[in-house]
Amino acid sequence: MARFCLFLAVLGLMALGGWLYAREWAPDREAFPTQGVSVSSDNGSIDWGTLAAQGADFAYIRASRGGRLRDPAFEANWAGARAAGLRYGAALDFSLCARASEQATGFLTMVPRDNAALPPVIRLAFEPGCRARPGQDAVLSELNTLINLIESHAGTPVLLNVSDDFDAQYAIASGINRTLWLDRNFFAPDREKRKWVMWTANDMRHIDGIDGPVRWDVMAR
Repeated sequence: MARFCLFLAVLGLMALGGWLYAREWAPDREAFPTQGVSVSSDNGSIDWGTLAAQGADFAYIRASRGGRLRDPAFEANWAGARAAGLRYGAALDFSLCARASEQATGFLTMVPRDNAALPPVIRLAFEPGCRARPGQDAVLSELNTLINLIESHAGTPVLLNVSDDFDAQYAIASGINRTLWLDRNFFAPDREKRKWVMWTANDMRHIDGIDGPVRWDVMAR
């Protein structure tokens, strides 16, 4: 029994060590020199000066989700990132439960025209609480409408941050010719299979300036 308890204790310490390592981990700067965060009101109040001092080079800031939620922290985060000297861009969380025109209106109402901003991002993932699953043609049509409206406002092509399961169902990468942003904790996606320029490398990172976990992102060389 004593040996069994010792074994369990060792396993617990190993798990704790792995968790502590994971929450601090970021890709090597030599391989990925430009790194930053994705944030929203879910992250609470952000100390942008501290975040910049911790090595964040840029921030993608959620402006809206679907056609109904306009992020209440967007303006403060947009101004804070800019004041701290970070590069900054706006993100929209796409919804299968709202029309493209409605989603575009929510985004364009929040995001100012800004030539210094990074290209806007549309995040494509299955939204909790939305059970709609339109056919591929309908989704690609709505998404193209949304892309055209946002690009006309921003004056630059969008990035598509697509989850693996969303892409598997709707073949976004092959159906729409836009630059990709992929998610995969700790292991970089294979660029030979799908060309990408952005990668969410750790969605559980803890860093000074933000309470709780944050998405840590990197740009490809």
